[in-house]
This record gives sequence, C-alpha cells and structure tokens, in this order.
Amino acid sequence: MLLKRWIPLFILIFVGVMTLISWFVPHDPIGGLGDNFSQFFDIIASFAIILGAANLIKLQGSKIFRRKRNWQYSIVTIVGFIITAVVGINWHITMGVLPEGFNYIAGPHVNQATSPFYWIWWYIFTPLSATMYALLAFYVASASYRAFRARNLEATILLLAGIVVMLGRVPLGQMLTNWMPDAIGFLRIERVADWIYTYPNAAGQRAIMIGIALGVVSTSLRLILGIEKSFLGEE
Repeated sequence: MLLKRWIPLFILIFVGVMTLISWFVPHDPIGGLGDNFSQFFDIIASFAIILGAANLIKLQGSKIFRRKRNWQYSIVTIVGFIITAVVGINWHITMGVLPEGFNYIAGPHVNQATSPFYWIWWYIFTPLSATMYALLAFYVASASYRAFRARNLEATILLLAGIVVMLGRVPLGQMLTNWMPDAIGFLRIERVADWIYTYPNAAGQRAIMIGIALGVVSTSLRLILGIEKSFLGEE
C-alpha cells in the first residue's frame, strides 16, 4: 500500500518539477524535457479515446439488450461509430458501396476530398452538427429570457447590453440609427455594439482567463508539493 501511494506521487512531483524547470532552462538536456514529458499526455489521451469508445459501446449495447426507451437510436450510434472507425483507421474499403472516384484506402487520406472519411465528415457529421446547434438555439433563447430579466441593476445592464449587441449585428438594428450625422456617429447602434464587444466584453473574458490561469497554477503547485492527493483515491 505504501508503494502504491508514494510511487505515483514521486512520478508526479518529478515530472511536474522538471517540466517547470524546462521552461526557464531552455538548454539541453533539461530544455527538451518539457516536450518529451508532454508526449505522455498524448499517450494517455490515446488510451482515453480507447476507453471512451469501449464505454460508448458498453452503454449503448446495454440499452439495446435491455430494450430501454429509444433503444433503436443506440443501434444507429454503434453502427455509425464502427463504420467511421473502420474508415478512419487506414483499412482498405472493399465493399464497393462508394461511387467511383473515391480513394478506397482511408487513413492517411482523411483530409483529401476523395476519401470516404472526408465524405462522412462533410455529408453526415457536419449536417448533424448543424442540426444540433439549430436545436440548441431554442434553449439559448429560453436561457436568455431567464437571464435577461431586469431583477436588479446588474441584470438590467446585462439586458441593455444584450439588446444593443443583438441589434447592432442585424441590418434592421443598424437601420434604426443610420440617420445620425457623422458628428455623433459614435452613437450609432452598430458602433456601440462594437465598443461593448471590444472593451467591456474583452475585459471580462480576460479576467476570466486570468482567474482560470491562477486556478491552474494553484492546482499545479498543490500537486507538485504533494498537497493534492485526490488522484490517489484519497480525500
């Protein structure tokens, strides 16, 4: 039990410290350690993809065997996943179901317009994604209605800013203030919308990014110093 606790902790501290030092010491042999250690992330991500695929088949297969509600869609999911995986892992497509002119050796040619994987991406996945985003628009409208209620001063400012930005992005909103002369042209709704987007919005986004960066730094220090041990299964 002691080894199971301290060996992962030692590996984490060693890799974290050496990666941190490599940013400040660019010379070999330390300078290249950061890039070498970052390759472990790609390796772990590869295994995570395999684990995710296995979990997808397990969950959808369970729905099929148990005949849960809408289990027919699970069949479509598994079949689509298998076909896409087979086409994308450099296997020879010999079924003869694709029209002439396609490159029947998938894998390294996934970015070519004549490959089956390219066809699946642009003519199946992309339309489905567009449909999903189109449906999400209704949920966004519902959430905006609840968020933009003028319950207090902050919500009122958010409501007014949202209205100005939305009107400034459509021709109808721009037509409302096109009559303004150049002397007060900065008050046109499209310019006000650009100002809101460029300054207050950018400032808020940067503040959020700074907060995220500070959170990453603090969490990394807790891991390197051995304070954070949740990855070991400890509280």
